[in-house]
Amino acid sequence: MARFEVTVEVDRPVADVYAFLADGENDRKFSPRVQSISKTATGPTAVGTVFRSTVKDAGMTTRREFRISELVAPTRIRWQEQSTNLVTAREGGYDLEPLAGDRTKVRIFNDLEGHRLGKLLVGFAAAAARKDAPAFGQRIKAAVEAS
Repeated sequence: MARFEVTVEVDRPVADVYAFLADGENDRKFSPRVQSISKTATGPTAVGTVFRSTVKDAGMTTRREFRISELVAPTRIRWQEQSTNLVTAREGGYDLEPLAGDRTKVRIFNDLEGHRLGKLLVGFAAAAARKDAPAFGQRIKAAVEAS
């Protein structure tokens, strides 16, 4: 297993940031690898909600399925990937901390796991994710602040 994480400060109140990030369909607003994403059930996001997406990584298009495993409004969101791609996010999440002046500190992480041939690739995937992590954090910041 390999982890990447990044922390960014967003100029929005913690409740607004939480609402934006809990709606997994917003992922396409900050992740250029997400080609499409949809929630499989109606209503607000809750523990057990599943999001299905099509993503493009390293020139390969794959289908992904994530299940929300924990929601603690407005400070904690966790998910687990249910799909069986070569490299998956065993667990990922956001930790949100309110800051002075209606700002929010956001920590984003993913624990990546390799399956089959992916056991050889997970280190490369994690290295690429770590390299992009600062830019990823800035894309999240920009998307939340624009919402």
